[in-house]
Amino acid sequence: MPPGSGSSVSEKPPDETPGEIVSRFVPSPNHSERRDGRRPDLLLLHYTGMPTAEAALARLCDPAAQVSAHYLVLEDGAVVQLVPEDRRAWHAGAASWAGETDINSCSIGIEIVNPGHEGGLPPYPERQIASLIGLCRPIIDHWGIAPERVLGHSDVAPGRKEDPGELFPWRRLFEAGIGHWIEPAAITDDVVLAPDDVGPEVRALQDALAFYGYGLDPTGTYDEPTRLVVAAFQRHFRPERVDGILDASTFATLQDLIASRPG
Repeated sequence: MPPGSGSSVSEKPPDETPGEIVSRFVPSPNHSERRDGRRPDLLLLHYTGMPTAEAALARLCDPAAQVSAHYLVLEDGAVVQLVPEDRRAWHAGAASWAGETDINSCSIGIEIVNPGHEGGLPPYPERQIASLIGLCRPIIDHWGIAPERVLGHSDVAPGRKEDPGELFPWRRLFEAGIGHWIEPAAITDDVVLAPDDVGPEVRALQDALAFYGYGLDPTGTYDEPTRLVVAAFQRHFRPERVDGILDASTFATLQDLIASRPG
């Protein structure tokens, strides 16, 4: 039990979806009903962005913090359940995807212990990722979550969030049957579009990003929201260089990703 949380610990979690991968249940008070009876069909991955797992667990169980997630994956691979899957955990904040703005109601949230960018963004340990894969698979199967709806916090909140970060092994998850991924196009120095560009090519880019799911208005101007969304796309799908500029590699990767999207 995290110091000062006041939460009890149960050996048996309330959900059986993840099977034996969950080691314990530490109930968080921070949850509510899913609005309009919404069934979760999106899986959202975060890093904790805190120095220690203990600090992260304490915050996720602190009523004053008003944040939570369904699961917390520790560095050693242990998995803690905080909120039952049929409840609305409070993990996404102000966010949107494919026109939906209440991401908490349509998603399952998983926090992954990592100090994040402020803590130097260390690599995710293999045993942690192996446990995450073991946790995600039954959740995806149970709720019927489509590959393209396995996302990072930065995808649904570009500019506000950067997690789980450019070092997160999305390729590794895809190889395990989780999420949508394609091999990124090779990086070159060719710039297709850049901030302050204006015209139909910019609007076509904005339309393509919005078609995939990113929350972006087609203004026809390569404005700051567009730069932030391009950076979020790069962080997930072309992480070797994250700068918010539409170079040829980012453009080709976006086109290939849309073309390969299931369905």
